[in-house]
Amino acid sequence: MNKSKASLLLVEDDENLGYVINDFLNLSGYATVLAKDGEEGYLKFKNGNFDLCILDVMLPVKDGFTLAEEIRKQDKAIPIIFLTAKTMEKDRIRGFKSGGDDYITKPFSTEELSLRIDAILRRSKYNIIRNDIPAVFEFSNSSFDYANHILKTPNGERRLTKKEAEVLRLLCINKGQIVKREVALKNIWGEDDYFMGRSMDVYITKLRKFLIGDDNVSIINIPRTGFKLEVKA
Repeated sequence: MNKSKASLLLVEDDENLGYVINDFLNLSGYATVLAKDGEEGYLKFKNGNFDLCILDVMLPVKDGFTLAEEIRKQDKAIPIIFLTAKTMEKDRIRGFKSGGDDYITKPFSTEELSLRIDAILRRSKYNIIRNDIPAVFEFSNSSFDYANHILKTPNGERRLTKKEAEVLRLLCINKGQIVKREVALKNIWGEDDYFMGRSMDVYITKLRKFLIGDDNVSIINIPRTGFKLEVKA
């Protein structure tokens, strides 16, 4: 992931440490927003659009664990890293139960923090299939019921296989936008290689045939990049 496109929320009450981390992350190419307590952190999260949260545990007004739980109610997928001086196992366990993806104990190097952020963002960029996406998609004269794997077009109703349904769901979620081949392969096949890519091409061809009855819907091939579900009306 391009760091310049990654937006981070940093919540740290230690003024000096907060400014040091904030400056380092901004200089490293991230767009970082700093909050100094749990309440301010939650307000900035609700009013912003972030790719990852970095939360100190011992925060005034509202501690980091509580803040993480509130963030998780709003967004089940956003990665969370905890920063803490606590080293007890029960605290680390509570951190993960609160929705944390990683746990860094103070003192730590800014280089270590940057590497952990990079690693989590590389993983999370593939996780574009999310639990809060609706199960039924309506487009033009067609509909797709993902839960039951049923595609309805002017030509009739068809029950899709699991793989066909997963591919179509990914295209529907990103309607009008390019879905990169490697992203689709990582999400659905769990692996990005030549043979998996050829398998995906077969499923794309099948879905195109299934959608022929709706003239306003098409799956566009973007050479050497990926695919896009295009809906004219």
